[in-house]
Amino acid sequence: MSQIRIDYYGHSCFRVSYEGKSAVFDPYKKGSVPGIDLPEGIEADRVYCSHEHGDHNAKELIQETGNSDPFEVSFLTVPHDDAGGSLRGMNRITMIKAGQCTVCHMGDIGRMPTEDEYAALKQSDIVMIPVGGHYTIDAVQAKKIIDEIKPALTILMHFRKGKIGYDVIADLDTVLQSFNETEVLPQGSICFDEADIPHKVITLEPIQ
Repeated sequence: MSQIRIDYYGHSCFRVSYEGKSAVFDPYKKGSVPGIDLPEGIEADRVYCSHEHGDHNAKELIQETGNSDPFEVSFLTVPHDDAGGSLRGMNRITMIKAGQCTVCHMGDIGRMPTEDEYAALKQSDIVMIPVGGHYTIDAVQAKKIIDEIKPALTILMHFRKGKIGYDVIADLDTVLQSFNETEVLPQGSICFDEADIPHKVITLEPIQ
């Protein structure tokens, strides 16, 4: 079996690496997220952006290798709000297959999934989910989704912590009232065997 590595760069930006292949999710433009900037020199085979807002679509800041598609990938298109997309447009959930593990990045999902969407999401072993509210689902809704999907590993994203993040979204202390068993890890990366995914909810510290 092979190792999966997940690096967190803050907000909703992650890099997933597996057997020398890699993908980045939702890189953000300079100055778009209070308190952090995307580090320079991030490299990946592919970049997936959930939608066209500046805090999620800075594909040009990632050095793409030009290698062939590294992972089997599928998408779900859902509203960025609870009004069918009329307020903030649409959002794309991305699911990649890293070996025998399915990694799901939910982007800025803005409402609860439908029955058909849940059926697809339940294939996920690892889920990166927004919890801050206002622009996305909040922590209470996210907890209901995770309880329904039942992934092995859940990584919380799109929340405020200290000076990092938007004032209008929930801070981590508020989020933890819903996810009270969360491990707040002090590092920016996590690595594990694809056959031994940690069964827990975590936050990571942004790599800067």
